[in-house]
Amino acid sequence: MDYDWLIIGSGFGGSVSALRLSEKGYKVGVVEAGRRFEDEDFAKSTWNLSRYLWAPFLGLRGIMRFTPFKDVFIASGAGVGGGSVVYANTLYRAKKEFFENPQWAELADWEQELDKPYATAERMLGVNTVPFESPGDKILQDYAASIGTADSFCRTPVAVFFGEPGKTVEDPYFDGEGPSRTGCIRCGACMVGCRVGAKNTLLKNYLWFAEKCGAEVLPNRKVVDIRPLGSSDGRDGYEVQTQSPGLFGGKRKTLRAQGVIVSAGALGTNHLLANCKHAGSLPKVSDRLGRLVRTNSESILAVTLPDDSLGVSQSVAISSSIHTDADTHIEVVTYGAKGDLLSFLLTLIVGDGTRWTRVFSLLGNVIRHPLRFLQTLWPFGWSKKSIGLLVMQSLDNAISFRARKKWFGRGIRLATEQDAARPNPTYIDAGNKAANWIAENTGGIAQSSVLEAVANIPMTAHILGGAAIAGDAEHGVVDHEQRVFGYHKLLICDGSVVPANPGVNPSLTITAMTERAMSKIPPRD
Repeated sequence: MDYDWLIIGSGFGGSVSALRLSEKGYKVGVVEAGRRFEDEDFAKSTWNLSRYLWAPFLGLRGIMRFTPFKDVFIASGAGVGGGSVVYANTLYRAKKEFFENPQWAELADWEQELDKPYATAERMLGVNTVPFESPGDKILQDYAASIGTADSFCRTPVAVFFGEPGKTVEDPYFDGEGPSRTGCIRCGACMVGCRVGAKNTLLKNYLWFAEKCGAEVLPNRKVVDIRPLGSSDGRDGYEVQTQSPGLFGGKRKTLRAQGVIVSAGALGTNHLLANCKHAGSLPKVSDRLGRLVRTNSESILAVTLPDDSLGVSQSVAISSSIHTDADTHIEVVTYGAKGDLLSFLLTLIVGDGTRWTRVFSLLGNVIRHPLRFLQTLWPFGWSKKSIGLLVMQSLDNAISFRARKKWFGRGIRLATEQDAARPNPTYIDAGNKAANWIAENTGGIAQSSVLEAVANIPMTAHILGGAAIAGDAEHGVVDHEQRVFGYHKLLICDGSVVPANPGVNPSLTITAMTERAMSKIPPRD
């Protein structure tokens, strides 16, 4: 065997797994499709496409991946460190409803089970509360007061080293054993890529210590197949086929391991396992694969202010949040001064409707407000004067991933379907009301995501589920210890096992769930 454990993906689940298994004496390999970025390698602005966008078939090997489907438009991360290199550093614990969801509630007292793993994750990721107020926070707080929920306003718990702005110091988190860190300068570019060294990405904690313990990270390798060796249940180990990503695929390399942990993110894991299941490599994977896919019930909006005099970009990516009701959570967002490319994802705000009526609503808005529409088409300076709104809900809704034969070549592609019993929302009224109120009170322009406005397709930055935890293979893909039903030493540790909408940013929950799963694996003999 090349490794005792081979981990596919280096995001929150993969990095936690790599560290904890290495600490237990196992030989660990981590395969990552993306490239490795040092702090100075990140894009200086989103216009640096080759360092910002992930589209390897076009030669773009950055950190942000966009994937459109019929029912959702997904933003996700790429690179060593997974989503941590591009996420908004925001680390809330899940809402109480998440732990009580019937998909997994009978398997354990999950709030109690995850309490200590949450605390460990918070310590490792360096969670602290944003220590300052930004102009965007004040605007959000004023809106909360106007709807009677001022008490719900709070500054966010984030994975950022604040320290003295711009000053580099020895590791402040792990008694000097971690990397040196530089204080946050409030540039707002957390989701463009932190070039300062203030963002607590996984390369600053879990992955840093995993490599110190001997884990080997293999970047620029995409896993295309997992196949048991000998016994069909994987008891004799696995053969994992990898190739370098690109338009036609690169050189293939085979790795062998006694156990495999799939941590390719919800989208990557669903696609990989669907390929393996339908190609016959892992035929025992539950038929529930691709079911109960969650979008965190999200909507992404923005308001562009008349000018940049308020300095709304001088903050961290997400600095505060409110609740408009028990189920709906709204955060204020910035991309800093260098995120103008993302303006193309937004257009004039559109109200509720169907796939056929919303596009006509948008055309009506364009006719009524032609100057506003033209302003939304001009990207330069957009991020410096815009306030983003990330709307999330803890409601029980879902879509499904369905495996379809590729139009060209071998293998399968994923398509989406709405869950008939609990469809995912394509419009969240609370989000639109917040955006419209902010626009009216600042003289700004309220905006919806383009695909939501023209095709009734919501956008999410937190795709989850599809390989949900359950009591048996008739109801999910993995058991309460995140082991794939029907296989030996095959686990899934990423957002795909999350069984419900947490209603908040899910990274801390994924980390805590993986901490718990790794605690169940005994040390190496």
